[in-house]
Amino acid sequence: MGNFDKKIAKFIEIFIDQNGYVKVLEGLQNTLLIAILGLIIGTVIGTLIATVRVVPKYKTLPKVLNAICSVYVGFFRGTPMTVQLLLFYYVLLPLMGVRISGVNVSILVFSLNSGAYISEIMRGGIQSVDGGQMEAGRAVGLSFGVTMMKIVIPQAVKNIMPTMGNEFIALIKETSVVSFVGAADLYVAFNYIGSNSYEFMVPYLVMAIIYIALVMLITLGIKLMERRLAKSDRRN
Repeated sequence: MGNFDKKIAKFIEIFIDQNGYVKVLEGLQNTLLIAILGLIIGTVIGTLIATVRVVPKYKTLPKVLNAICSVYVGFFRGTPMTVQLLLFYYVLLPLMGVRISGVNVSILVFSLNSGAYISEIMRGGIQSVDGGQMEAGRAVGLSFGVTMMKIVIPQAVKNIMPTMGNEFIALIKETSVVSFVGAADLYVAFNYIGSNSYEFMVPYLVMAIIYIALVMLITLGIKLMERRLAKSDRRN
């Protein structure tokens, strides 16, 4: 037990006396920034793709767009996040002459990756909405797009809320790989503390606790939103 006390004392020394907490706060900020923006932008991308994939394929344009979306979803769902980060950071963006920071590359890749998964989540949510909702919207003169955005998608969002929460949790956990492109996340911060103290047990234990706390907070937030939506449905 005395040995563990020494490990804790060493961790506290690096964390407080040598400003290790600054790197932890920076890492936490980047972790949340990448995950939150990835989810928001991914939701927009996913909703657009899901809409394209449920549009009737009577004309050439919807067929072409559907094919493009299928390739996009297949790529981002079929390759690991690490491979996507490395491909964008070291290959695609340099070929296009674009130079951005590791954090911004991570936001871009997480958004595109999340968009692919959310498109399938949203497509399932849209298909779970009674088809009569679309018919009713069209019957009163609304276009397909307006009916989709104002009637169908809001109902679909209620149906997929728990799954979206799981997607956010997955994004939070997957930020642990952004160090591959030089982004300072929680892993980088606690690895710095471990490297300077030559002791990784306590830093990695604290890092795990922080991830667990974040997931618990997100889970609580999703449950509160579900209860609020359920109350709203009962009032209606």
